[in-house]
Amino acid sequence: MNQELGRLLQQAVWERLEMLEKLASSADNKSLLSVARTELPRLTSGWRALLDAHTPDSRGRCPECSSRWRPRAALCSVWRAAHNLFLPAEPISAGAGPAVPGPRSRSLLPPTVPVGAGAAH
Repeated sequence: MNQELGRLLQQAVWERLEMLEKLASSADNKSLLSVARTELPRLTSGWRALLDAHTPDSRGRCPECSSRWRPRAALCSVWRAAHNLFLPAEPISAGAGPAVPGPRSRSLLPPTVPVGAGAAH
């Protein structure tokens, strides 16, 4: 893909995100419900595909962020961003946090930690 096409694709994605953000903050309830029904499945599917691509290999390295010369441990920036976006009450930083689950897992917490453990009451 040449640079110009890449720039156009990036611009289109940013514009789509901006449009969705505006709708979320200013649309009437009927329009918002319609957008949510069409866009939420697309967004969750996209996040799942992105996280599947960044699921650590058997050595605990992110296959997308690693190279032979620059291995990246599990919980790469994509997983940290997802965790901080979807579970903001439990922010994590580089080199810390829960183990990364396998593909299509429904939880970002390791299976040995009960969901809701450590949550404020």
